[in-house]
Amino acid sequence: MSTDDSADRIFKALAAQTRRSILDALKDDPQTTGALCARFPALDRCTVMQHLKVLEDADLVIVRRQGRVRWNVLNPLPIKHIHDRWIGPYASRSVEMLDRLKSDLEG
Repeated sequence: MSTDDSADRIFKALAAQTRRSILDALKDDPQTTGALCARFPALDRCTVMQHLKVLEDADLVIVRRQGRVRWNVLNPLPIKHIHDRWIGPYASRSVEMLDRLKSDLEG
């Protein structure tokens, strides 16, 4: 899988509000699938599982099974890679422009 394919999967996964909410729920602690389903009572279990599959395919969620229990763990590395590739360079350029503007206004 190429880097572009991986980034496309990550952006697709992050495009849906429900999936972002699932990632928020996993931010502090791993959650069982049952616990995630309970957090989203408007969704049936099948829908939550479909969202988790998209997140897993994007490598944003790592699944660990303990017996019959499925634990979902946030993998923050793909988000960091997106930040490093797309957000960081653009943000640093903006900060440089603001710094120049400040210097010009003070000078």
